[in-house]
Amino acid sequence: MKKTQRTSLFIPMVIWTLVVTTLPIAWVPQEGMAMLAPATPAEAGSGSDRAQDLQSVQRVLENKLVQQRLEDFGLTPEEVNAKLAGLSDAQLHQMASQLDALMPGGQMSLLLTLLLVLVIIILIVILI
Repeated sequence: MKKTQRTSLFIPMVIWTLVVTTLPIAWVPQEGMAMLAPATPAEAGSGSDRAQDLQSVQRVLENKLVQQRLEDFGLTPEEVNAKLAGLSDAQLHQMASQLDALMPGGQMSLLLTLLLVLVIIILIVILI
């Protein structure tokens, strides 16, 4: 008799735990989505300044995740800077405008925190 009573309490607790933990995830807007880059080059008359575009690209390249990924591909920082210097104004502007939409890493820390909370709640429910 106690087993069915415990089981009858367990299922609603799991359901409500899942509802409570997944609802905040649904409320968090997605920061970036993977998509194909447009094949058309950036317009030359967009009024963008090369120094400003270069600064925005350098800011993204300073990210440790990006640096690690470039090293995984076998590129040194000097090689990356040399390739950036060789880009035309239109190519640099296109790269800078596409990098604005990227967010390396995204909300991974939030996701890991929510998963950890979920595991703790499930362990508490099972042990009670």
